[in-house]
Amino acid sequence: MFDATQVFHEGELEAQRKTGVGDMTAFATAIIRDYMPDQHREFFSAQPFLVFSSADADGRIWTTLLEGPDGFVGSPDNRTLTLATEIDRQDPLASAFAAGTDVGMVGIELATRRRNRLSGAIRPGGDGFVLDLNMSFGNCPQYINERSWWREAQTETPAAKLSGRLSEDQIALIKGADTLFIGSGQYGDDGQPANGFDASHRGGDAGFVQIVDGNHIRIPDYAGNNAFNTIGNLLRNPQVGLVFVDFETGGLLHLNGTATIDWDAKGAVDPAARRTIDIEIKHVVERPGALSLRWKREEALR
Repeated sequence: MFDATQVFHEGELEAQRKTGVGDMTAFATAIIRDYMPDQHREFFSAQPFLVFSSADADGRIWTTLLEGPDGFVGSPDNRTLTLATEIDRQDPLASAFAAGTDVGMVGIELATRRRNRLSGAIRPGGDGFVLDLNMSFGNCPQYINERSWWREAQTETPAAKLSGRLSEDQIALIKGADTLFIGSGQYGDDGQPANGFDASHRGGDAGFVQIVDGNHIRIPDYAGNNAFNTIGNLLRNPQVGLVFVDFETGGLLHLNGTATIDWDAKGAVDPAARRTIDIEIKHVVERPGALSLRWKREEALR
């Protein structure tokens, strides 16, 4: 039986102790469930894209966006989502999805600054994929920059660009970014609800991600819900996957690397940063024009 008091693994508990946030059991029991409330089912079903994290066959964690036509997400019951879409063969998680794998997922509606997260397992099925839920919970709207979306007709997708470090153009994209998605994961004792992957959103003012050099970036960690899902995972498994979206062109920049936590945020340029996540980049996959979706920036709220 699902026990919300046991949803934090040792990495998350370590982060909570280190930051002195106290017992988070009341938080967990209030919002973390092993099913989706009806409002979450309706929310996910209305989205034009979802964000996923998982690992490839070599154990490298990646994060990606999966889009589909209007209404491509269905929810036949409160523990299942169906995704009537395909995953591009150049996506770094394509082979994992085709085989079936554990995933973390976040649905985010940039125009309304709503987001909800879940973890579970995805497998081929029906007209695309079936996602069987493990845990579900909501998130606050902090640090989400508002954008409205539309679609552009897609032509043939250009070939992905693979490398082991950032190019000047990729650095420029990151320097101008006010949004990213981060994926992490860990496995502890068998049967723990917190086993698996987490996909999460990070946002701030444009340029909030620091470029150290072509193989190193630094992400500020601001005040949040104090669950420390991402940081807790990284304490157990430093593998991390990021994706930056080129909102004007639909391009995706996927990064894989290893993370360390600077608890004192000594290298941060933003005084609001409580900590930083310092990432050594190992693999880069740039996918120009990967999405048909485009976004326009609205007033930024924090």
